Amino acid sequence: MKYEPHLHLIAPARGSHEIWRLLVGIVLIAALFLVMTMVYGSLCDLWLPDTAWGHNGRGLQDASTPWGTLANLYIFVLLIIATWATLLLLHTRQLRSLFGPPALALGQFRHVLIALILLTALIFALPAPDALTPERHLEWPVWLAFLLPALIGVTLQVSAEEILFRGYLQSQLAARFSHPALWMGLPTALFAALHYAPSQTGDNAWIVVLWAGLFGLAAADLTARSGTLGPAIALHLINNVSALLLVAPAGVFDGLALYSYPFGMDDTDIIRTWFPVDLMLLLCSWLAARLALRV
Repeated sequence: MKYEPHLHLIAPARGSHEIWRLLVGIVLIAALFLVMTMVYGSLCDLWLPDTAWGHNGRGLQDASTPWGTLANLYIFVLLIIATWATLLLLHTRQLRSLFGPPALALGQFRHVLIALILLTALIFALPAPDALTPERHLEWPVWLAFLLPALIGVTLQVSAEEILFRGYLQSQLAARFSHPALWMGLPTALFAALHYAPSQTGDNAWIVVLWAGLFGLAAADLTARSGTLGPAIALHLINNVSALLLVAPAGVFDGLALYSYPFGMDDTDIIRTWFPVDLMLLLCSWLAARLALRV
């Protein structure tokens, strides 16, 4: 059975798989995260340098400066803490139970990461049309100075999302329901919905939601096939490093990017033209991960 390894993640959830626990858990995670982010925001106001706000004062809100982007990435530590507290209070589970067997998870993460780095290098080596040719955004000394904390921040961000959606929600639902449409579909739908941001993406908001949903399904499938979060974290990490640290659309979340595209996420014509290509890249990444795992 292709999803038999998923039992590694389902087994720790069986003792507390009641739906009421999951619903209360979602509310508790949201509440804890909200309270902690309010404190975090106040600390950012006090401690971040003036350069974090950018020339228009929205550098932190739009993540359009290096410091602003870092602040947005490190906030996901709070999501990990909120999920961990919820596991302890409602499910008597440890956070590590969401990852699967540690050695297996680390080995799978490494194999998928290498495969996707090679694939990404090949894609970046291909010629691009003029409309998609990136421009230099940060100078090398600035980019290199922020690179290590940026990589740590992106790793924390993608790990937090995978812990919550493919770890906690998927395993708890799979312990209660046997059909993949439920334990893969429901977390993916929530993951996609949280990417709805018309203030930043304009008329492309639903395109972003659709892409996020398909990405969520790919990550959920890899998690179920492998029995650990390692492959999903690797897939998410390579995607976000490429989109946040290497080449980012202009205007929003481009503060740590070495290059930026000459368009924003609200550019309807470009985004809709690029969307099928982006889906093909996602498909290739999913297949490359499966090939690396031989599943």
